[in-house]
Amino acid sequence: MYFEKISVAPMLDWTDRHYRYFMRLISQHTVLYTEMLVADAIIHGQRDKLLEFNQDEQHLVLQLGGSNPEKLAQAAIIAKEHGYTEFNLNCGCPSDKVQVGNFGASLMSDPILVSECINAINEATGLPTTLKHRIGLDYEYSYDFVANFVRYLSERTNCTKFIVHARNAILKGLSPKQNRDVPPLKYDYVYQLKQDFPNLHILINGGIKTTNDIDTHLSQVDGAMLGREAYYNPYLFADFDQRYFGSSKPIKTRFEVATQMIPYLENILENHGKLHYATRHMIGLYHGCKHAKLWRQTLTTKLIHNNSIDEYKELVSYMVE
Repeated sequence: MYFEKISVAPMLDWTDRHYRYFMRLISQHTVLYTEMLVADAIIHGQRDKLLEFNQDEQHLVLQLGGSNPEKLAQAAIIAKEHGYTEFNLNCGCPSDKVQVGNFGASLMSDPILVSECINAINEATGLPTTLKHRIGLDYEYSYDFVANFVRYLSERTNCTKFIVHARNAILKGLSPKQNRDVPPLKYDYVYQLKQDFPNLHILINGGIKTTNDIDTHLSQVDGAMLGREAYYNPYLFADFDQRYFGSSKPIKTRFEVATQMIPYLENILENHGKLHYATRHMIGLYHGCKHAKLWRQTLTTKLIHNNSIDEYKELVSYMVE
């Protein structure tokens, strides 16, 4: 089990392999997560494409979606064969689509089934399986609910890592986007979980934007997971290896990160792909910097239209800090 201190949250359509490679250039030690992959998609879909990753992305965790223990176990076996070494079960997504499949946040109402899912994955692969979940469901705010959920699973599974989004999941009436903002953050619930379950590895997620936020949380829990801020402002992570993991390596500049992406982008072109597959994730690299607007506009207009690595190189040379 890899007990991370800092990680990037699994985000649909965002934390794909191109984004993860880019983020790994910024931070070598931050733990990365895949987008949620539904068990049925892995079993019946284009598994090689879905599960593809670059070894440079490690340590990498595959987040699985589903509620059928047998299917989750089958999907995990396939993923293990593709090189994955850790799994995470999604019990936090509130979207209508996952509710139809009876997984995501709705699973929190059935801890028995959750335990069966975790145990099935663990027994089939022998690999650690962790959990990402909310603090509650709908408009019932009760610490006892999440505490009982964690207690049940910690007693009946080998799960020792719980990643807690410090908001309720509102299953009816709010969109997934609204569910990331409207339900109030209750960090004290997550802090209390660490107090009540000191032997578990408790990570906190939700609304974390600054190193001050992270430092405050790390005084109470074991780790912090960042989502949207990691996507919109990825260079925030530039000094995390030194700050949180004791690395003595020099901090990379934005220019160095942008330059080190060139071989990766060239490889995309060699495989008849589009630069935008990767550069769409790099828009926030120069967030708050001089010429940030030029960077954004070029990545989102010119490069999409001309797919030119020379255009990218010219842009990078202009952005020298």
